[in-house]
Amino acid sequence: MAFWQQIFIQIAVTGLTVLLVLGGFYRWVVKPYLDRQVKQLADIAEGIEPRVTRGVKTGVSETLRELPESTMRDSTKQFLKFGSGLMENGLSSFLGGSEELQRRSKASRNTDEAGRKPGSETPGDRS
Repeated sequence: MAFWQQIFIQIAVTGLTVLLVLGGFYRWVVKPYLDRQVKQLADIAEGIEPRVTRGVKTGVSETLRELPESTMRDSTKQFLKFGSGLMENGLSSFLGGSEELQRRSKASRNTDEAGRKPGSETPGDRS
């Protein structure tokens, strides 16, 4: 057997041995450990959502109890005013009337693509 064949066989056997040892270590040591850790994290994650929900409900109820009644009345008045304005005037009271929309569209047409009004020059525009 030639020397280079012995070297090749030795490298192949060594590589195969290393792969088998690493594969066995992963299969019987690392994978079970990771599975336990993932299961533990999944169990913890299932318990987080109900606790957060309970905490939020408790916090909101405590905050509402601590607010003075005058704040609640003022807020209610503002919501009622907002709602009545919406019912009486429709969305135009918040978005603007048709005249205002026409004014905005004319103003936007009077500007060119660079956002300047026609006829205005910058020092770099002169030829």
